Amino acid sequence: MITLCYANGTAALAPHILLEDAGAEYETRLVDFSATEQQSPDFLAINPKGRVPALITPKGTLTETPAILAFITQIYPHANLAPSDAFDFAEAQAFNLYLAATVHVNHAHKQRGSRWTKDEAAQEKMRETVPANMTECARIIEQHYLKGPWVMGDTYSMCDPYLFVISRWMKADGVNLDDFPAITAHFAAMQERPSVQKIMRIHT
Repeated sequence: MITLCYANGTAALAPHILLEDAGAEYETRLVDFSATEQQSPDFLAINPKGRVPALITPKGTLTETPAILAFITQIYPHANLAPSDAFDFAEAQAFNLYLAATVHVNHAHKQRGSRWTKDEAAQEKMRETVPANMTECARIIEQHYLKGPWVMGDTYSMCDPYLFVISRWMKADGVNLDDFPAITAHFAAMQERPSVQKIMRIHT
């Protein structure tokens, strides 16, 4: 049995959806960020970084969203949630890593500026850059990554729940999604999926 540690409003939504897509048997553990449970000794023993998602497996704990998504596709290969071709798989990984290393970081500048500086004025400057930076990320995704109707083209994959998470953040970060019809169509298609509807009733 595997256990997904998650918190509402976080990137853990992506692997939670993918576990449903895979038909996985799994348990969940809600980490209460409002009570700073992510900094508790109990949770730090699971993930010393104090973040979610964390996936507890019989072989150990995995962290970082792209790694967890890829792992799910590999332990449930019958679900066909990742490309089988080596180059296509690398493309899917490149997309998920772009979301993790660039887009997520730009988003974090809005509420997590203290990770980079304790200067309140500098943190405010970071917050001011978020709409423009996230809009630029949306442009790159729209023009260079999103093949449509799904990220990898005609086939749904591990990339799609992650983009769904990011799209939700973009709306809150001041991105005008009307300017990005492919992302908007992808978001609407994700909302129609039974796995998404089920998990969104949990991630409130």
